[in-house]
Amino acid sequence: MFERFSSGYYLGRLYVEPHGDGRAVMQREQYEWVAEQLYDAEDDPEPLVMKIGSAHVPVRGADGVPGRTLALPEGVLPATGVENPPALSEVLLAKADRAAQLLEFGSVADDPAGF
Repeated sequence: MFERFSSGYYLGRLYVEPHGDGRAVMQREQYEWVAEQLYDAEDDPEPLVMKIGSAHVPVRGADGVPGRTLALPEGVLPATGVENPPALSEVLLAKADRAAQLLEFGSVADDPAGF
């Protein structure tokens, strides 16, 4: 789903679509797999941090989300550059150390709809 891209990010392609919840989410099983494999987190991992366009968003797992899909609050979509969603888009996944840094320094909003 994701491949090494740079020292700070993995690169993947996910369908990006809007949804009514105030959080960015992906399919729970895929979220848990990525958190375990790429973040080495097994118990209650921090959110994954993904960059779509100019927006860094915290991503959690949720039921009811299709596989290979990133569901974003509608308020985030303008910052992503995604037009006419759902659309297959390149998504950067921050590596664990980079994600921790972004979360620690407040570069990722707790409320992604605030972008």
